[in-house]
Amino acid sequence: MRPTLIPAAALLALAFTSAAVGAQAGTLPPTAEQIAAAVLPLPAEMRDGAMIMGFKVKDKLEVLRPGTNGMICLALWPSRPDFHVACYHEGLEPFMARGREIREKMGAKANVDSIRTKEIADGKLKMPRAGALYSITGNKDVWDPKTLKVAPGTNTLGVIYVPGSTGTDIGLSVKPNPAGPWVMFPGTPKAHIMLMGKM
Repeated sequence: MRPTLIPAAALLALAFTSAAVGAQAGTLPPTAEQIAAAVLPLPAEMRDGAMIMGFKVKDKLEVLRPGTNGMICLALWPSRPDFHVACYHEGLEPFMARGREIREKMGAKANVDSIRTKEIADGKLKMPRAGALYSITGNKDVWDPKTLKVAPGTNTLGVIYVPGSTGTDIGLSVKPNPAGPWVMFPGTPKAHIMLMGKM
């Protein structure tokens, strides 16, 4: 929802001021900053319609902005030591949400993949026919909250989940290929086409 009585420039100035104060106090970045960072992995034309999930309370992920185009973007997790934001198709949300739930309940050492794979095989967890994911990862200092941009040196990645597919099914190699697409985890629920950022 966009305020109508406060100029956009004033809102941005307020967001930047809040970000600086928040950084000093150890609090969360303002919502505007979280949204700006979260949508960066997406193609520009898809950013305005994405649903954003971020933080109003530390480590409690919740919807900051509803979406209209079927894409979900996650804001920077406050406790992560690096800069990492990701967006994915809504069909992948049950799979992604279950992973977050397992980690929350069982800790970082939980065998998330094994648990989800069994739940998929048992019909308890549904996977889509296909779904895209985009991400940007880098050192913490690549993100500039003043300009709402990332510096060069980040790793961009795009993948298309094709659960259960093999390389033969879709005509792609299963060997890593930095210059072109290939299938990772072929034949598993996590099978996906890797699309490297510099293709």
